[in-house]
Amino acid sequence: MKKGIIALIVVVILLIIGYSFFKGFYNTGIELQEDATAQWGNVESAYQRRSDLIPNIVNTAKGYAEFEQKTLTDVIEARSKATSVNIDPANITPDQLEQFQQAQSGLSSALSRLLVTVERYPELKANENFKELINELERTENRINVERNRYNEAIKPYNKHIKTFPNNIVNSFIGNFEEMDYFEAEEGAETAPEVNFDFNNDAA
Repeated sequence: MKKGIIALIVVVILLIIGYSFFKGFYNTGIELQEDATAQWGNVESAYQRRSDLIPNIVNTAKGYAEFEQKTLTDVIEARSKATSVNIDPANITPDQLEQFQQAQSGLSSALSRLLVTVERYPELKANENFKELINELERTENRINVERNRYNEAIKPYNKHIKTFPNNIVNSFIGNFEEMDYFEAEEGAETAPEVNFDFNNDAA
């Protein structure tokens, strides 16, 4: 009789320990996942800020009749593609992330070509409104880099949590958590579009 009671107590203790472990694993996973997805929202917000600046930049450049219209059209089309890519932050797949990166990279390239073209228009470079827009674009590009790095930092503890032993075994049974992919810029894309005009030498 005593042996039966002891065995029952042991089973209850093991169940309590098991429950506590599973609960801790699951709750921590949810918390880390939420941190990562929230940071992804900051990444998207920074990119949205860049997208919001583009119409004003394009409209200012349009005021110069000789400005290359194709360059402006390319920027507008690239912006349209970039804003059409929507990602579910709770379920970011590698394909989604790659598509998002390609669209944003295309917009960065179009902006770079626009800014190079502006060099041939000293009057546009001297425009105070345009100067401020370009300065804001530079600040936004820097913010994008910061938020992308923070996103990678946010998913690192999450990935470690679900991949380290014995958590990986538990996760293989419950299957609630998928590894999140790091934001890896394409070769050369880690450099933001060059926007540092020499505004003290506008006639150059």
